[in-house]
Amino acid sequence: MANTKAAKKAARQSIRKRQRNRYHLSRMRTYIKKFRKMVEAGQLKEAENFLPEVQKIIMHTWSKGVITKREASRRVSRVYQLLNKAKVQAQQQEEK
Repeated sequence: MANTKAAKKAARQSIRKRQRNRYHLSRMRTYIKKFRKMVEAGQLKEAENFLPEVQKIIMHTWSKGVITKREASRRVSRVYQLLNKAKVQAQQQEEK
């Protein structure tokens, strides 16, 4: 346990920051999961319309300092890749 006044304040601040960070991380992960479920269910139009919202949430999480810019870019890239792969597979199935 913290002994000095400054250490006690730092402990309180760290608890608040942790709660804030967990909120943003959870929100981002939830949006990504919703997007993945749409793609897996074959709802490509809905997923495509939802994609800007997912990207916005990821970049917002980065702007709050919860994740690094590199991680945000990687997550956005993977989300786009997932959609593009699903589109290609859907197109190939239509050709058959």
